[in-house]
Amino acid sequence: MNFKTLRLVGLLEGISFLLLLFIAMPMKYMFDNPILVKYVGMGHGVLFILFLLVLFIVCEKEKLSLKVFLMGLVASILPFGPFVFDYKLKKLAQ
Repeated sequence: MNFKTLRLVGLLEGISFLLLLFIAMPMKYMFDNPILVKYVGMGHGVLFILFLLVLFIVCEKEKLSLKVFLMGLVASILPFGPFVFDYKLKKLAQ
């Protein structure tokens, strides 16, 4: 695992979170159609766990600080957070 893998998984996790928040959830509550929440939510959950796992592995392999890991953890639970964290990772990878 490397920074490239972490950035890719982070991008996918961030996109899935935005799809869940801004498309699937409004469809459920505004149009009484919960089907997207089932599938997008499951995909997001898998990507969230995968992101945390890859983040842990990369932090261990690259000897990154606990601060970087915690920043990634917090970023993964905030809308648009993974994209901000990706900017930080891009700087760290150089």
